[in-house]
Amino acid sequence: MINHKEFQNDRLIIFGRYPVPGRVKTRLIPAIGPAGAADLQRWLTEKTLATAKAFALPRWIDVEVCFEGGNEQKMRRWLGSGCSLSRQAPGDLGMRMYAAFLAAFQNGCRRVILIGTDIPELKTDHLGQAFGALTENDLVIGPSRDGGYWLIGLIRPAHLFEGINWGTGAVLGQTLDLANEQGFRVKELDVLTDIDTAEDLKQLLPEWAGKRPYVSVTIPTLNEAANIETAIRSSLNEDVEIIVIDGGSTDDTVARAMRAGARVEMSSRGRALQQNRGAASAGGRVLLFLHADSRLPTGYINHVFEILMDTETVAGAFRFKTNLDSPLMNLIELMTNIRSQYFKLPYGDQGLFIRKSIFELVGGFPDVPIAEDLFLVRRLSKKGRIRIASVHVVTSGRRWQTLGLFRTTLINQVILAGCCLGISPSTLSSLYQVYRIKNV
Repeated sequence: MINHKEFQNDRLIIFGRYPVPGRVKTRLIPAIGPAGAADLQRWLTEKTLATAKAFALPRWIDVEVCFEGGNEQKMRRWLGSGCSLSRQAPGDLGMRMYAAFLAAFQNGCRRVILIGTDIPELKTDHLGQAFGALTENDLVIGPSRDGGYWLIGLIRPAHLFEGINWGTGAVLGQTLDLANEQGFRVKELDVLTDIDTAEDLKQLLPEWAGKRPYVSVTIPTLNEAANIETAIRSSLNEDVEIIVIDGGSTDDTVARAMRAGARVEMSSRGRALQQNRGAASAGGRVLLFLHADSRLPTGYINHVFEILMDTETVAGAFRFKTNLDSPLMNLIELMTNIRSQYFKLPYGDQGLFIRKSIFELVGGFPDVPIAEDLFLVRRLSKKGRIRIASVHVVTSGRRWQTLGLFRTTLINQVILAGCCLGISPSTLSSLYQVYRIKNV
């Protein structure tokens, strides 16, 4: 049985950063890309926090995540409950760590331990050894193989963070020298490895090593020679692979797609079938489905990453906009974005993006002749949140120009209502074809 009194007024501090592609794990970016490095930072932080909670919460030890980057709302949405949050103080690493320790002791803490988020080998036993060591020692430290340390614990404020050459192999030695000068009783723990370099990653987390796409953009095509290159160019990014799934084009769609940098695969005709084919061959952790007549916003990867940082969010999409400029079209765009934002029913031409694991869990796009995007979104909404990015995908207005703005909108609303009412996709498809033929 755990003796809670033994751990009263103890605190475990996790020093970390809010992941943003290009701003975290920068030394790993050449090996795994900006979004890949940020995704690794996300995973390591979640793993560290889970280990910390497993040890600390049953013992009533306070777990505090001391962060930089982002804000408290983003951090809470990402990490949930079960820990307190505080922003790191300004200054270099030593100043920030000293401030975190000082705040804890000023709050009445008896033993305080601080860890980073880069130690995949961290176990609850390590934390138990660290707190145990502070019953008879002034300082506990966990050496890392690069000459730094992965854990430091104290029983009172101490000047151990000044004059340290942070980021070098001298950190541990300089810290121990300061401790000896101040007469500290010191306990060293096991030597563990920080994930700082590509070699560290290859050794400890081989499944994360090597460059792979974070996002797989899948574009279904059928005679889209006029649009496909623009769609592909808007998707190009070092964290992305672009897969064009062609349904039997008779123009030069395939040649243009290959020339623009996409991987092209052939498929039987049918948007649901083509998109599922692309998803099956995708190597990214996130799938983004883009219509061939649409283009993605600049910096879209960061928006995708940010939305999926919310662990309760299963999918997202962008705001809707066309390349038409008229009062009626502007009204249609406004109403579409209101529907998407508040009723969580984005259409496929808004660039749906989904974690691949979730996409596979719900069975992908249903094999239906129409509204496969709405049927998928309704499936996804039962698994979690669907969020809309603050930026737009711009879609060609050709369909509205062909059928007319009012008629196209009416067709869309009839299909949406039919889906919600449970009308079969084959019936909706027949109605759509009849209405379309009569009004072209």
